[in-house]
Formats: sequence, structure tokens, C-alpha cells
Amino acid sequence: MIKLLGGVILFGLTFIMISPVLGQDNTELKQMHDADQAARMKQPIDWSVLIKQDSLRRVRTYQLLDSGKVTTGKDYYHAAMIFQHGVFGDTTSSAMAVQLMRKALEKDSSVNRWLLAAAIDRNLMYSGKPQIYGTQYTSNKENPKMHLYTIDSTQITDEERSYYHVGTMAEIREKERQMGLEPISKLYNATQPIAQTIASIKSEHRKGKSSAYAVDEAAINSFGYSLLSSNKNEDALAIFKLNTELYPDGYNTWDSWANACSNSTVKMKPSKLMNDLYN
Repeated sequence: MIKLLGGVILFGLTFIMISPVLGQDNTELKQMHDADQAARMKQPIDWSVLIKQDSLRRVRTYQLLDSGKVTTGKDYYHAAMIFQHGVFGDTTSSAMAVQLMRKALEKDSSVNRWLLAAAIDRNLMYSGKPQIYGTQYTSNKENPKMHLYTIDSTQITDEERSYYHVGTMAEIREKERQMGLEPISKLYNATQPIAQTIASIKSEHRKGKSSAYAVDEAAINSFGYSLLSSNKNEDALAIFKLNTELYPDGYNTWDSWANACSNSTVKMKPSKLMNDLYN
């Protein structure tokens, strides 16, 4: 009886110790996924280095798959992202990304299903076929600006695109338009009065979607901070103030304006330039 009880207790303890491990996300795979993402946030990207790092991550992921250490939905999602970043034209990796993402969603419906749409589109693109969701963008000598890779929009509905967090075709085309816009920094000349740049931005803003420049709230805000980082403080203040006028309902415009005014390197009292522009 004692031995039996001991066996039961031992079996129970063993089960308790093992079962959480079986359902636990693979830490190493998560770290590789995070490194993959972090490497793409650094600008400029040294592609010769990144391609080698990507290759090593794929090799290690294959080893984890073969040894049965990829088990949870998030594991399969992390693995899919790593294979999504195979060498351009590598259909083996792109097909693997599709397979792994399908498995990820089977195991855990909460993972970001956008990646499945992106993996399917990339695999089609690498196979020389039109994409169907609208996640892939490209550039070439004929069209050096980033633009939507060839798409057969009839294969799926906008409802399905939205389900996969891609958006409708109208939203995709708008994103494509925005990606091709020129930065407003090209309207800026440090040797000229900031009033000229402001006049140009206002002119482009009035054009709406026909403008060739990115004059949305976020773009203007980013331009203001780039001026601040270059110690063009008065010019930056003028740009931030302009943003509050063009987008008065945007919380971020006023927040940035206030932050710039409170910056210790910026004069609190408006200069003659600021008075001439806004008073």
C-alpha cells in the first residue's frame, strides 16, 4: 500500500512538473523572433549582415522543429515569421512560412493572422504569381518608388482581407499612395526663411490626395522633431505650430508643440519670426 501510494504520489508529481512545460512557449524561438524584428527596426539596414543572420535563424528553427521543440501556437507563429524573411525568391522558405502559420492558427486563434495573408502573398510573389491579399510592396528600375506588387483582387473579398487585418482594396490603394509620397523635408531649405516652407506645406495640404508630398499630421510632426534634433529650434516651433493649425483636433500636434516650447534649448518667448508668422 505504501509503495502504491508512493507510486501514485510520484506519478502525480511527475505529471504536474511536465504538463506546464509541454504547453510553454519556446523561449529560444521567441528570442530569435525578437532579434529578427529588432534587426529590421535599425536604419540603415546592412543587408549583407542581416541575410546571414536570417539564414542562421532559419537553420536553428529547422533544428527546433525536427527535435519537437516547436509546440505552441506562438512557437509556430515565431517560426513562421523567421521563414517569412527568407532570401528573395526562396520559395522553400516562403512555403514553409505559410505551412507554419496555418499550424499556428490551428493551435492558437489569438496569434496575429495577418502573417498568414502576408506569407501567402509572398509565396505567390516568389512563385511569379499575383498576390491576392495585398500585403506585398516592391520597387524596381522602372518604378523606384515603393508600390503594390501585382495583385489579383478578384480571388478573395474585402471581407476576408479585413478578417486578416489587411484592409479593403481602397485602404490598400491609399496606403500605396502614401508610401509613394515625397517627404516634406524636401520642401525645406535651411538658408531660406521658414515661412517659405510653411507656405509650401500649406499649398500641398490644400491639394489633398493629389499632393505629391506627405503632409499628414504624423509626417509634419516627425519633420518638426527632425528640425529639433538638428538644433533648428525656431524652425521646429514654427512647424509644430503649423501642425496645430492644419490638424487642430489632433492631440499629438498640441502635445508636440507644448513639448517643444518646454524644451530647455528653445526660447520660451516667441521671437519676432514667430510673431510675424502667427500673430
